[in-house]
Amino acid sequence: MAQLAFRNVTLGYDRHPAVHHLSGEVASGALVAVVGPNGAGKSTLLRGIVGILKPLGGSIHLGGLDARDIAYLPQSADIDRSFPISVFDFVGTGLWRATSLFGGIGKAARGKILRAIAAVGLNGFENRPIGTLSGGQMQRVLFARVLLQDARLIVLDEPFNAIDSKTTADLLALVKQWHGEGRTVLAALHDMETVRTHFSETLVLARGPVAWGPTSEVLTPENLMVAMRMCEAFDDSAAACAEDGRSRAA
Repeated sequence: MAQLAFRNVTLGYDRHPAVHHLSGEVASGALVAVVGPNGAGKSTLLRGIVGILKPLGGSIHLGGLDARDIAYLPQSADIDRSFPISVFDFVGTGLWRATSLFGGIGKAARGKILRAIAAVGLNGFENRPIGTLSGGQMQRVLFARVLLQDARLIVLDEPFNAIDSKTTADLLALVKQWHGEGRTVLAALHDMETVRTHFSETLVLARGPVAWGPTSEVLTPENLMVAMRMCEAFDDSAAACAEDGRSRAA
C-alpha cells in the first residue's frame, strides 16, 4: 500500500521550478533516502510532502494522512535559536496538535515530554535555553520533538549534518526504531555511506528524478555523476514547464 504517491509533480518558488516531473510511490513503512548534489531540490521535495509548498504542477497524495500524521524535522539552520525558549518547552511543541497551542500542559503531557528528552540522551537539559546547545544537542532536541508527535510519516531534512559520530549513531537508532514500528521515513541525506548502510531505498534527485529503487542498485557512481551534471546544467530562471508524463525513474 502506498503511503505517498507523486503524480508528475513539479515544485518550485515564484513559478520557477526546483523539482520537475517526479512520479512514483513510497510504500507504507518504507525507509527512503533522498540524495543528490547541493541544489538538487531535496529540501524543496520534503517541503512539498509536508504541505509547506504547493505543487506548480501534478499532485502529491498522502494515502489518507492528515497533518496530525506527519512529523517534519527541518534543517537546523531553519531554526531560530535566538528565540528564548527552553528545551522542555521546545520539545513540548510536538504536542501542540494534540493539546492546542494554549491548551496547557498537564501531568500526562509533562511525563511524555520528559520521556522524549530522556530518550535522546538529554536528561538534565530540560531548562536549558536552546540557544546554549551545541549542534548535536540541538539535533537531539529536534528528534525528541518528532518522537512526541507519534506520526505515521516522518520527514527528515539533513538530520545528521554537522554532528559527531556518537550523536549520529544514537539518532540513527531512533530512525531504525521508527522503521521497525512500521512508520514511513523519508530523509534527505548527503553522506553516501550512511545511506548505503542504513537505508534500503534511495531516490537520486537532480531537479528531476535520476534513479529510484533499492539502494544497492541505484546509488552508483554513474547515477551520482548524472545527478551532478543535471544540476550544473539546470537553468534557475526557467519557467514552469508543461507536464510531459515523465514517470518514475528506474
